[in-house]
Amino acid sequence: MDKWLWAARFFKTRSLASRACDLGRIESNGFQAKPAREVRCGDKLIIQNDGGRFEIDVLAVSDMRGPAANAQTLYRETDLSRATRMKVAAERKTTEQFVPRFPGRPTKRDRRRIIQFRGHE
Repeated sequence: MDKWLWAARFFKTRSLASRACDLGRIESNGFQAKPAREVRCGDKLIIQNDGGRFEIDVLAVSDMRGPAANAQTLYRETDLSRATRMKVAAERKTTEQFVPRFPGRPTKRDRRRIIQFRGHE
């Protein structure tokens, strides 16, 4: 399982894929998957990673990591899963607009204004 997840580019390293299996973030045909589980064509996987929640059907099996174009031929994501991920991404994008971003350390001019505002000088 961890080799296939790595080869399909759901995780950057095999150790991350193995850890996700151990944490219960991977389901295979309705059961929690272990890293050593065999992946077969036709399996239905639910994968939760930083990119979101993927519901996929396994189309091919590979233990070798190749280009991203080849990795996408190993599985097919369900339409419902794709729509849900896009909806969540759009919601996340709109909420980022309202969160104030920290501009970094204050400049010398900003520090002077802060000191003046506090009334220390």
